[in-house]
Amino acid sequence: MVKREMEDIVFNELQPQKVIIIYGARRVGKTVLIEQLMRRYQGKVLLLNGEDMTTVDMLSRRTVSNYQHLFSGIDLLIIDEAQYIENIGKILKLIVDSMKNLAVLVSGSSSFDLLNQAGEPLVGRSYSFILYPFSHKELLHFESQADILRHLDSYLIYGSYPELFKIEDYDKKQHYLLEMISLYLLKDILSIDGIKNASKMQKLLKLIALQIGSGISYDELSKQLGMSRNTVEKYLDLLSKTFVIFKLPAFSTNPRKEISKMAKWYFFDNGIRNALINDFKPIVVRNDVGMLWENFVISERIKMNNNQRLHKNYFFWRNYNKQEIDFIEEYKGELHAFECKWNECNVKIPAAFKDNYPKSSFNIIHNRNFFEFL
Repeated sequence: MVKREMEDIVFNELQPQKVIIIYGARRVGKTVLIEQLMRRYQGKVLLLNGEDMTTVDMLSRRTVSNYQHLFSGIDLLIIDEAQYIENIGKILKLIVDSMKNLAVLVSGSSSFDLLNQAGEPLVGRSYSFILYPFSHKELLHFESQADILRHLDSYLIYGSYPELFKIEDYDKKQHYLLEMISLYLLKDILSIDGIKNASKMQKLLKLIALQIGSGISYDELSKQLGMSRNTVEKYLDLLSKTFVIFKLPAFSTNPRKEISKMAKWYFFDNGIRNALINDFKPIVVRNDVGMLWENFVISERIKMNNNQRLHKNYFFWRNYNKQEIDFIEEYKGELHAFECKWNECNVKIPAAFKDNYPKSSFNIIHNRNFFEFL
């Protein structure tokens, strides 16, 4: 059993009259994390599942007396897959307001659904956390740094969804990831906001997968997909809220010299990216190693900061003279710039960036020094 980095932080936040929300994609280990928290908790726990109609029926009668009857003597109420319960935000608000000694923990696989339902009613009453596939630091619970370095190629190809580490056969790993897309990923996306066109959504994801590290033109995507620019942007936003992809906007304080309106998109997991284009070839015969490394490094930095509760802003930088930096973190008024290179090499900070932001740091992350940064 791998202890998740955020376990202690979540556990310490379990307080009466507070709702802890754990978001994350399907199969990243939310239920396992909940089970680990339950084992540690020293009070009486009730676990409900939002996909169970009995749970839905129990909670649908929104009265103080109903909830006091249901949860009398309970110290911690846990609702897994809470996004399936209509009006969950109002339900949770009434529960925590009327049950003075009850702590609440809920999970959801779509921040879009759960935030829409739980966001406003729970203002001031909740803390939210995002659980991602295993991070590099979490892998160190069962692998040494030498093992991770030896298996690095595999992480770039298959990603780090927890269940993959129980599968040794590479063909079975591929089958697992392809099944993830067809049974879970697209199903979750299409279940929200009335989206019905699965083929367009999958084609959009493939186009993003083939353009990692490149600036995305929404107009070009709209032409290739035969849909409006607004629809493309809406779909991308929904994909980000189901924890499939994430956006890096351009960093700029001088729009006349620096690109300010373009964005890059990345995947939270390399395995999902490779499954979408159905390409699991070994690193030695691939021509997209740079893309895979860049996606890996940036997603791992975001996981690391998230697990440590460091709320940073993320960007890339490019000017009109085609100087660029892969990844920038803005934190407490400071800029930290990173260039992602698969092989060790010497790369100088772009002169224009150094001149405009002289107090910023600059580092190259390659396959020999990534332990220092991830």
